[in-house]
Amino acid sequence: MMYTIIDVETTGQTNKITEISIFKFNGDKVVDEFTSLVNPEDVIPYYITTLTGIDNAMVANAPTFAEIAQQVLDITEDTIFVAHNVNFDYNVIRNEFKAVDKDFRRKKLCTVRLSRKLLAGHKSFSLGKLCKDLNITIEGRHRARGDAEATVTLFKILLQQENATTVFNSFLKKTSKEGTLPSHLPTEVFNKLPNTPGIYYFKNKKGKIIYIGKAVDLKKRVLSHFYSKTQKALDMCRETADIDFELSGSELIALLMEDAAIKQHYPEYNQLAKRNLKNYAIFCYTDRKGIIHLAYNTLKNSPNPLKVFSNVRQCRAYVEELCFLFNLCPKYCHLQEGVQACNHHKISACNGICRENETPEEYNIKVNNAIQHIHKIAKIEVYKEKGRTEDEEAFVLLKNGTYMGYGFINNTEIITSNEQLENYLIPQKDNLDIQKILRSVKHKKIA
Repeated sequence: MMYTIIDVETTGQTNKITEISIFKFNGDKVVDEFTSLVNPEDVIPYYITTLTGIDNAMVANAPTFAEIAQQVLDITEDTIFVAHNVNFDYNVIRNEFKAVDKDFRRKKLCTVRLSRKLLAGHKSFSLGKLCKDLNITIEGRHRARGDAEATVTLFKILLQQENATTVFNSFLKKTSKEGTLPSHLPTEVFNKLPNTPGIYYFKNKKGKIIYIGKAVDLKKRVLSHFYSKTQKALDMCRETADIDFELSGSELIALLMEDAAIKQHYPEYNQLAKRNLKNYAIFCYTDRKGIIHLAYNTLKNSPNPLKVFSNVRQCRAYVEELCFLFNLCPKYCHLQEGVQACNHHKISACNGICRENETPEEYNIKVNNAIQHIHKIAKIEVYKEKGRTEDEEAFVLLKNGTYMGYGFINNTEIITSNEQLENYLIPQKDNLDIQKILRSVKHKKIA
């Protein structure tokens, strides 16, 4: 069996190759080598130069990848592509070939994953740490030839391990996920994922959550990330060292759980979902004079909201409507600020609480009537969903159009009123993303 043990250095974010080194290895010794600087036809950032020592001047007269593409194809033909964190090097090279309209496909092996299996017990499986533990000298760390040559030595050690043949063959099977999973992710972690709905958390080596997603089939969805060739997916998978998950029972609750989790943790790779759009709400409070105010603010800053709106314009318009209906004062409904007495251009229904022509007691009766009106027209909606197991049901609860949360109930429980559901409710925050989710899904109401 013939192997090509490969390492590339790149420009970083754009991942254009700046240096490539390939050692052709027959299982016993190196039989051929190809190493070259590469003109990436792109700028090499300073931080990359600091790491690798390769700067723009060094590659200015180097061949482009298009000029060395055939040599790379020739030396790797009929070989197994081997690298430390193989998916990175393999996908970088595949993308370079795509750019010159050539297809590049090789069987591959990852020395990180092989080391986890055959050299278990090390605290770290990075190339630098493994080489230090195994007394492998790296001549030129973070240069393609130095790292590739050290990987050759590591590969020889792996081939000499007990059960190496069995492990290598299992990794090379078409049905094996070993060549697909991120290098730092233990196979057993992936294997524990169920084929059921829920949300999943990608974590890095330090246990920090770097991505949150939802799925109807957790295992299938997670695996799809590892097949993706987008730069975001490649970067994310390189960092992924652990995966946690929570079951939801249904896609709808998975969507709701995902939104809450993203807004709680703000993972690095959930940039587009990080927005925390503002809802607005009406609430009430009593001032020192004993006058009840109707006020509005962002939902976050509205204690015990009476009614929630998707924008401030709708919220203010509703307060104006209450003023008309119940002869309330624009000043004490916060439609006018910093005035001694109200003089609203549209609303003249005030009976004079702001001019002391009406007592707080008289005014408060009208405010309480307005609050009762809000409660009377309020709708309580309960939507039924599948539970996480066959023994339970799930529900989503809305009050007055406001999302209150979700919950799970064992099938043996007897529920006779909506009020009882609150004992099982997992309270959640409402927001515009949640409202969009709820509008897009049709549900069956619980009887």
